[in-house]
Amino acid sequence: MLCCLSLTLSSPSLLMLCCLSLSLQPQTYDAVEPLDLEEFLMSQLRSGDSALMQEFGDFPNDNLAVELVEKECRTVRHSVPEEGWVARSHDRYRISCRISVSIEFRSNLHKTLLKQTFESDVQPEKQEISVSTTHNTSLSDDSRKTLTSSDFDLRSGLTPDPRVEGLLRFNNHEDLDRFNQEARQTNRHPELFALYPPADEDDAVEIRPIPECPKEHVGDRILIRCQAIKFEIDIEPLFATLALYDLREKKKISENFYCDLNSDQFKGFLKPHTPQIDQSTLSRAAIFSITYPSPDIYLVIKIEKVLQQGEIGDCAEPYMVMKETDSAKNKDKLEKLKSQSEMFCQRLGRYRMPFAWATVNIMNVISTATLDRDTTDSSDSVSGQSVLEKRGQLPRRNSERFGSMEDQCNMSAFKPATITISTFCKQEGDRLSDEDLFKFLADIKRFSSLQRRIKTISGTIRLDVTPVHDNPVASLSTELIPVKPVSEKNLRPIKEVLEFPSSEVYVPHSTYRNLLFVYPQRLNFVNRLASARNITVKIQFMSGEDPSCVLPVIFGKSSGPEFVQEVYTPVTYHNKSPDFYEEVKISLPARLTERHHLLFTFYHISCQQKQNQTSSVEALIGYSWLPILSTDRLQTGQYCLPIALDKLPVNYSLHSPEKIPTQVPPVKWMESHKGVFNLEIQAVSSVHTQDNHLERFFTLCHALGGGVTFPLRVREEKIPENKLEHELKLSIISLSSSRLEPLVLYLHLVLDKLFTLIMQPMVIAGQTANLAQIAFESVVSIVNSLHNSQELARDQQGRNGLLATYLYWVFRLPDSPRETLNPDSPTISEHTMGRASATQVGSMLLQSRIRSSSNPDIPGPHSAEDAEVRNIMDAKVLTSANNPGSRMSTYVDVSSHPQSSTGGTRPSNRKQFHEELALQMVVSTGVCRENAYKYAWFFFELLVKSMAQHVCQLEKHDVPRRSRFSDRFKDDITTIVSVVTAEIGTILVKQQKELEQAEKVNISLAFFLYDLLSLMDRGFVFILIRNYCNQMSAKSVSVPVLISMRLEFLRILCSHEHYLNLSLYFSSPASAPASPCPSISSQSSSSCSLQEQRILGLFDLSQEFKQQHYLTGLLLTELSAALDMESEGSVQRKAINATYSLLCAHDLDHRCARPEVRAKVATLYLPLVGIIIDSINYLDFTGTGKNKTGGPDEDPDNVPPINQSIAMAIAGNPFNTLSGKAVATLSAETSRNLLVCFLWVMKNAERSLIQRWTVDMPPAQLNRLLELLTICVSCFEYRGKQSSDKVSTQALQKSQQAKMQLEDSLLRGIGARGEMMRRVGGNDRAGQRENLRWRKDLTQWRQTNEKQDKTKAELDQEALISGNLATESNLIVLDLLETIVQAVPLVDCKDSVVGGVLRVLLHCLTCNQSTTFLCHCFSTLRALVVKFGELLFEEEAEQCADLCQKVLQHCSSSVDGNRSQACATLYLIMRYSFSSNFSRVKMQVTMSLASLVGKSEDFQEEYLRRSLRTILAYAEEDMEMQSTALPSQVDELLRNLNSILSDTVKMREFQEDPEMLMDLMYRIAKGYQTSPDLRLTWLHNMAEKHKNRKCFTESAMCLVHAAALVAEYLSMLEDHKYLPVGSVTFQNISPNVLEESAVSDDILSPDEDGVCSGRYFTTSGLVGLLEQAAELFSSGGLYEAVNEVYKIIVPVLEAHRDFRELATTHQKLQKAFDNIIQKGQKRMFGTYFRVGFYGAKFGDLDEREFVYKEPGITHLPEISHRLENFYSQCFGNSLEMIKDSTPVDRSKLDANKAYIQITYVEPYFDDYEMKDRLTNFEKNFNLRRFMYTTPFTKAGRPRGELNEQYKRKTILTTMHAFPYVKTRINVIQKEEFDLTPIEVAIEDMQKKTRELALATHKEQPDAKMLQMLLQGSVGATVNQGPLEVAQVFLNEIPADPKLFRHHNKLRLCFKEFIMRCGEAVEKNKHLITPDQKEYQQELKKNYNRLRENLRPMLERKIPELYKPLIKPRLENRDSIKRLSFRRALEENP
Repeated sequence: MLCCLSLTLSSPSLLMLCCLSLSLQPQTYDAVEPLDLEEFLMSQLRSGDSALMQEFGDFPNDNLAVELVEKECRTVRHSVPEEGWVARSHDRYRISCRISVSIEFRSNLHKTLLKQTFESDVQPEKQEISVSTTHNTSLSDDSRKTLTSSDFDLRSGLTPDPRVEGLLRFNNHEDLDRFNQEARQTNRHPELFALYPPADEDDAVEIRPIPECPKEHVGDRILIRCQAIKFEIDIEPLFATLALYDLREKKKISENFYCDLNSDQFKGFLKPHTPQIDQSTLSRAAIFSITYPSPDIYLVIKIEKVLQQGEIGDCAEPYMVMKETDSAKNKDKLEKLKSQSEMFCQRLGRYRMPFAWATVNIMNVISTATLDRDTTDSSDSVSGQSVLEKRGQLPRRNSERFGSMEDQCNMSAFKPATITISTFCKQEGDRLSDEDLFKFLADIKRFSSLQRRIKTISGTIRLDVTPVHDNPVASLSTELIPVKPVSEKNLRPIKEVLEFPSSEVYVPHSTYRNLLFVYPQRLNFVNRLASARNITVKIQFMSGEDPSCVLPVIFGKSSGPEFVQEVYTPVTYHNKSPDFYEEVKISLPARLTERHHLLFTFYHISCQQKQNQTSSVEALIGYSWLPILSTDRLQTGQYCLPIALDKLPVNYSLHSPEKIPTQVPPVKWMESHKGVFNLEIQAVSSVHTQDNHLERFFTLCHALGGGVTFPLRVREEKIPENKLEHELKLSIISLSSSRLEPLVLYLHLVLDKLFTLIMQPMVIAGQTANLAQIAFESVVSIVNSLHNSQELARDQQGRNGLLATYLYWVFRLPDSPRETLNPDSPTISEHTMGRASATQVGSMLLQSRIRSSSNPDIPGPHSAEDAEVRNIMDAKVLTSANNPGSRMSTYVDVSSHPQSSTGGTRPSNRKQFHEELALQMVVSTGVCRENAYKYAWFFFELLVKSMAQHVCQLEKHDVPRRSRFSDRFKDDITTIVSVVTAEIGTILVKQQKELEQAEKVNISLAFFLYDLLSLMDRGFVFILIRNYCNQMSAKSVSVPVLISMRLEFLRILCSHEHYLNLSLYFSSPASAPASPCPSISSQSSSSCSLQEQRILGLFDLSQEFKQQHYLTGLLLTELSAALDMESEGSVQRKAINATYSLLCAHDLDHRCARPEVRAKVATLYLPLVGIIIDSINYLDFTGTGKNKTGGPDEDPDNVPPINQSIAMAIAGNPFNTLSGKAVATLSAETSRNLLVCFLWVMKNAERSLIQRWTVDMPPAQLNRLLELLTICVSCFEYRGKQSSDKVSTQALQKSQQAKMQLEDSLLRGIGARGEMMRRVGGNDRAGQRENLRWRKDLTQWRQTNEKQDKTKAELDQEALISGNLATESNLIVLDLLETIVQAVPLVDCKDSVVGGVLRVLLHCLTCNQSTTFLCHCFSTLRALVVKFGELLFEEEAEQCADLCQKVLQHCSSSVDGNRSQACATLYLIMRYSFSSNFSRVKMQVTMSLASLVGKSEDFQEEYLRRSLRTILAYAEEDMEMQSTALPSQVDELLRNLNSILSDTVKMREFQEDPEMLMDLMYRIAKGYQTSPDLRLTWLHNMAEKHKNRKCFTESAMCLVHAAALVAEYLSMLEDHKYLPVGSVTFQNISPNVLEESAVSDDILSPDEDGVCSGRYFTTSGLVGLLEQAAELFSSGGLYEAVNEVYKIIVPVLEAHRDFRELATTHQKLQKAFDNIIQKGQKRMFGTYFRVGFYGAKFGDLDEREFVYKEPGITHLPEISHRLENFYSQCFGNSLEMIKDSTPVDRSKLDANKAYIQITYVEPYFDDYEMKDRLTNFEKNFNLRRFMYTTPFTKAGRPRGELNEQYKRKTILTTMHAFPYVKTRINVIQKEEFDLTPIEVAIEDMQKKTRELALATHKEQPDAKMLQMLLQGSVGATVNQGPLEVAQVFLNEIPADPKLFRHHNKLRLCFKEFIMRCGEAVEKNKHLITPDQKEYQQELKKNYNRLRENLRPMLERKIPELYKPLIKPRLENRDSIKRLSFRRALEENP
């Protein structure tokens, strides 16, 4: 200790350094040691101490189902041939460990809910008030009488509401509490979360989407139906071939579809050549598939006809010449042509010739149809989603070209369209190839029309194009197998056309397909001299050389057999080197031999039958052939074959024609054996890989299975048996070198083979073949390449979609060696692979890390991570040392398998795949190891899948969990988890940019452990979790990232189906133990204190809790850590939503439906309550708490217009000193999610437990709990249906598409939340959707962000659910408050508890509540009054005032139930306060009503009158109190209230006339001069009204008056220097405030009970009022007044040493002064008008004049229009507006009319005042005098000549100074004086001169303004103005000496004026632009002319004015001069 001390003293810097380093360490914790779960369970269950534990404690079956799901087949039968050959890759199975739990989601929840009534949703009937009598009422200033003409009698006029039954029934408090509690528990909703909106999917528990079942790839499908093919003449059969071509890629992208629309007559022509017509060939509709839409996809229709003599042009001529309209004229010709064609058909019917073709850009058609759909069916957005959704699932290229088309058209959402093509192009015999076709298409695209050189034929093709969503009835697959659904009728079939995608498609084969396409391209017989010109090629598929070996495997064309033996290419007439466009489609046999080949026979066709010749039309030219297999590989690609003449050589099929051996006799070849026949072969096959690497691998794997002879032939080489292993290894290594497309196509088969090799070590030719490691490395390499490919899709967790599909649907445990042992194959035997020892493994793993230092992603040799791995491995070595044989894979015969009863290590009876896989992961090194852990998800899921299948086999033997897996396997798993955790940490520390990668690995590890919980010993898995947490904590990672990682990890684990059982929730106490304390007084006993500690401990996150409830403890620890991180909102949100999702799952889990189970579960989360209470400072509940009218807050701590901080101060927390509240760091939504968790725990926890907890709680903690309840009430307030309009913009941006994709991934989700949400056995997608609460469009919650597209029914449903949520959450709060109140007798500080509870209840009443809740809330309030009445009325005076206000407010409710409850409560308050505090209650009720009346716009006074009558009835019926004075006192109080209500009626009459309304409110306030509390209330009401009308200055003045009133009474109570001395202190703000001077003390004393007891009559209240006034002055732009207000506040703050508030104050002052500087002269203050009312109709207003203050820049017509509109409604047509401002002569007015005169007035100041009023503000503040002018002449006209124009100035003085508490003030004095014409002229000239001077001497002159003034002064057009004035008044000296001075003054004015004009002209010279020079010269000229004209008049002086009064003595003057001169000389010697 001493050493430490001396070190600290001597080295302070060292200590500081230590502290610093500590602070930099991340917040880590060590996860506690978990219980041995299996052992704990067994011991608990053996004890059998509880039935509940027996029922819920044992783990249910794991629902571990290994399912073999046969792949769904689209067609009626599989396409696999019947020859017995079956490839395993075509039988797809899903083998999944399905872990599911049934959770009931209420899809029809809204049908079971009760409708909650909210007053905000009830529209009361508004009573019409007659306006006609509005202004007849007398308004006198000197009365505080009621303003109604007659008093309304409560007794006679109204009947009371029904009374609350049994209001005074309960004498016993316990009975009352029990009764209330039973009432509260009826009709409660059991599931809180069913009413709550789901969490944002982004924050929901991570899900593993279930991959799509492997299926055949299909692009976007369109159905094209051929409706008509018609030419001008109809003379012969025609045949159509349809196909799609992609011009951009220059590729044919579909196979041919053949159809014809020939009549039966024409079909008869061909009968000799068509032995049969199969149904499948009658198709006229085809389904085309397009994977990669492009704008350049064309549908090409080629028309062929039967071969006939003549060129194509000759044969087409009749079609081009003859017209359909001329058919009658050409009848004979047509008949002749028809008979000719019949003759050709019968002779040459099997041969075709090209005829014509047509094309259409199919994508243009689709995009046009899509646009049509968008414009007509814009609402149909759902269909538009499907294509996007499908796009996302298909692996496809990320190239730009596929994006462009997506924007143009929606392939599956276009409208069905009909294409009509009216022009055919004639085929050119020398331009038939595909290359030529693409050139034609390019021309068509370029020129948008056919070129002239292309000859056209008139005709019509009509095609229907429709999108295909489901398989149509009667469709056939491309193999001609019927597709489901099969038609019952014999319909014409629809064919699916095979697509040849323009780019690679990465979808593994899942169906058998084995097709070959042969494309003959061209033949070159140019050099052949023979007459071979009409050439056709017969194509056959042979299985041998004999003619009988021809196979009927060629697909037929239209109207013929389904399969044919031979096909002839179309003939081009007289062409020796024809091009071909034929496509021959062949169904390949499953087993091909070396004898299978294609045979081509070449013929010349004789078109013209020669006379006397009956020979065949075919003349043989030669043969060629192509073997199908070459070195056992399918032949595909381009070939150029030679042609053998005469006959085929012997055994020709074994050789290719180019390499045939020498024959005897020799073969005759055309062109000396040169290649003359070009063709192309393409295969679409799931049997033939067409990839060298794959072919080799599969061949060698096949050899391993035995049954082959060595040496083995692989392509060109022969492999002996001893080289088999080496070659196999090479082939395995080279697998990853395969091209991506074939690798993907055969992925399932490749992986199956590799896993078999990992599982089956072989002995080949006596050598051990150790293939497991190399096979594992190959798997890793393939996994890596698939993930790295940009072409392949990945899900949100980075999982490759193909691998995920394989794992989920395809993977099966490889057959064990024993099962696959082939006894007939002696060369290959089974052998166990020697497993490496742990020491070797450790060193290898370590070495791999050191060796990989070249890879920057792997740490170097001396990193901390290496030490970590070394530690992991050392631990393994120690384990192995104790069990030397544990690393060897053992093989034990099945028969000798005794169940191991010791230790849990069970010897494996055979090699297990999961063990081998885990071992390979552990021993892998280098890049292989790096990638294995990088894509750990694949190997984890592989392990889990294999373990699940293993467990499924074991379960038949009922093996316990601990014995399922060997110890060595557990060691391997421990190592793997440790290494993966280390990898995550390494990435986070060293490669922050790889954060996303770390997150993905973290998630995959979590899912792995999640799965292990269902399979392994759960205690072992808990240890793995502990290791993970501790290992992560040890990393020096930033705390937010660390917490985020652990949270992600934990929330996945906590979403386990058996999470509750894993957390041992059944072992927690559900209720408080029976109290050992016999009485309250014995609480100090030790047993009690222990029990208290135990109960308080339940709410703490203790070590014991964490150990027993392991997962829960970890999650809550993370939540607590996250909430302490104030700046990390995302981490906090993640933590809260994880907890929220968990509780949501419990709430909706049918297993937790019973209350006792819920209580147990809730107890599990009691520490959460403590965490939430501690984090109360972070909660955000802004934007909540709007009152039911949607108006401003009526919170008791927030009386408008006072803001929240000021209200807090007023409410007894002066200057916020007690509030240490930090800024909220949680968003409102996250706060709600956290609070709903709190409410759920409180709802379901045992009451006795909660009660004991609140009793033992420290007072500070209890206050925080009550504050939390207040926040809950605000957060879950009902917003009403009206809120549906307030749509969140952010949410609107979420597109429907994203929503659909999200739902789909959720619905297909596996594991975690996904598995929890799936119903048992729920394979039906539609069924699932019904059961999912989080389907946003089916959810039982209003999503406030998607309102715009909802129906009224949906909105009503959402309002219903949100109403129930608000009611339920508030009832939970009420339950808890009752629990706290009932514990009050046990608590020491009763008053603070009761006060706190009352505060929460009042807040409840402030919010928008349902009738159900209000009924219970009022019951609780009444119980509180009954039990603690005296305490409340004495100690909680302020809250009682609030209580009165809230209760009164509900007394005016339009809902009967609310009103009756409020009446009962108010009467009870009066009754229980009668004995002690009735005067105070009376005052508070009166003030409350005054406040309510003043503030509420839609206040329902008739309902309140009825309530007053009801209260009167209670008083009359209360027999107990009849003997007291209570009934009479109540009667008196109600009379007073009734009189205030009468004021309300009057106010409502003036609602539309704001000035009259404010006058009335002012009078009411003035009437309360002797009642400061009520006067203050009315001043508040006035402030609120002004604020609502945006009259901020007047609102501020009301508050200044209120503050002055408070100051007056504070000065009576307290004598402090820092307080203002009454209202005098405020006169600098406004002299009007002096009217708040208090009346003398003998009339009213502030000490009197109930007087000045409001919250504002305190120092903090005064400061609050002034601060709010300052804010309002600032809003009104009177920043100078802000300064004056703060002059009063600052001394108070200084006296209280509130420096924080002082800092804020000075900031506000600085802002005000900045505003003055910036906005100084730009501010617009009020505009003023004199308004006079004349006529008896105005009543009191008759002949009264007011000055009205209107907003700045209000024009006279605006106010005139407003007043005219309003008073017209009152008086109709009898209102008249007086247009001028002349005095009104009453005698000339109509007595039956009302007159209003409005005149604009300006503030008027005397000259002496102007010295003090320098600024714009000073000239617009404290104004009492205003002036307006009226022009007139003596003759009576308003206007006349200059010499007869007089002007009258009228000065008005108002009663108070503006601004005031009103916007109009009475005129109390009027002065008038007249100006003579010369005085008028002087005033005008002075004004002009001032304007010129101002414009000239501005700092930044405005050229336009200056020029405008000059133009009006010296401009030629207006010269008459000033000049004429001068000529009228200055031309002659006046005769009247009285006018001399005026004459001289005017002359001097003109002198100054002409001088100013000169200055202005000069100034303008410097401001003009170059193009204004002429204008300047003109101005100068005009100025000079004006000056010359004025000069004589200006120089003429009046001599009399310049005569000296005393004649000066000249000598004196001279002497002065001389003296001065002399002095000057003396000074300058």
